[in-house]
Amino acid sequence: MSYLLVFLGGGFGAMLRHGVNLGAARWFGINFPWGTLFVNVTGSLVMGLIAGFFALKSGQSQEWRLFLTTGILGGYTTFSAFSLDTALLYERGEIGIAALYVLGSVALSVAGLFIGLWIVRSLA
Repeated sequence: MSYLLVFLGGGFGAMLRHGVNLGAARWFGINFPWGTLFVNVTGSLVMGLIAGFFALKSGQSQEWRLFLTTGILGGYTTFSAFSLDTALLYERGEIGIAALYVLGSVALSVAGLFIGLWIVRSLA
């Protein structure tokens, strides 16, 4: 059942992200990734709200948490999970590890994209 909840939430979140990206392109143009920025910021804000709510209301079901966080927000943006991981490291006092995680995630992810592009271009 948990896989079905994540699947359904993920589809809904991906549709939301697509709609935001289309709307942002229509309203603001395509010279800057406004849609992605909006999705990342709002997804992180909502992840904070949900994480805080579930921390205070421990009686909530695991199914709801999976549907909302892993499902909807995971389909909407994985940046929200990245932000939560960073905040958890910071709040545990592991500031150096949090900084390393942020820098490593951004640098290695961008590097991975360029490596992927290079591999495909090399094969063409």
